[in-house]
Amino acid sequence: MFGKVMETPQKETTPFYPRSPYGVAKVYGHWITTNYRESYNMFACSGILFNHESPRRGLEFVTRKVTDAAARIKLGLQNELRMGNLDALRDWGFAGDYVKAMWLMLQQNEPDDYVISTGEMHTVTELLEVAFGHVGLDYRDYIVIDPEFVRPAEVDLLLGDCSKAKERLGWKLEVSFKQLIEMMVDSDLEKARQQLSIAAIPQ
Repeated sequence: MFGKVMETPQKETTPFYPRSPYGVAKVYGHWITTNYRESYNMFACSGILFNHESPRRGLEFVTRKVTDAAARIKLGLQNELRMGNLDALRDWGFAGDYVKAMWLMLQQNEPDDYVISTGEMHTVTELLEVAFGHVGLDYRDYIVIDPEFVRPAEVDLLLGDCSKAKERLGWKLEVSFKQLIEMMVDSDLEKARQQLSIAAIPQ
């Protein structure tokens, strides 16, 4: 939604400048929520959620792509990982924490909009360091930079200001960036081990 950011950090009043069809659609979802709330007095909240991750994240997302590759490379199921821009900065949080924030929004007396984020930025390089380091590997031995994975309209940085949610909802983060990535790697290690076990069963 914030895309080509107009200010840093991004808060509820920051102008939107989406950089993808997905971002444009999310901005529509935000404004139609506001429209129905103001037009029909509906209890409708818009959670402006920054990147939220978990072991259930799809493999097409960079966090899961990295944690899955770290696990598979560690177990000999994969030899390399092709990546795009390693300098992109993102505000990554744990999906479970963000669901709690959404629940808290719905317990308030009045509906409102809230940025949900960690207030921390990490590069894709840091993501690689944590994921591969968790399995005792150096990511630099396995990364191949591939222009195919460089976005046509890159979002350079995202950093959310979640102070409103913390103050009004009493919300707090419980899982750190490092804990999140290690949780995802552990889950992908288990999936990869199951794959190896199935492959070892005589057909």
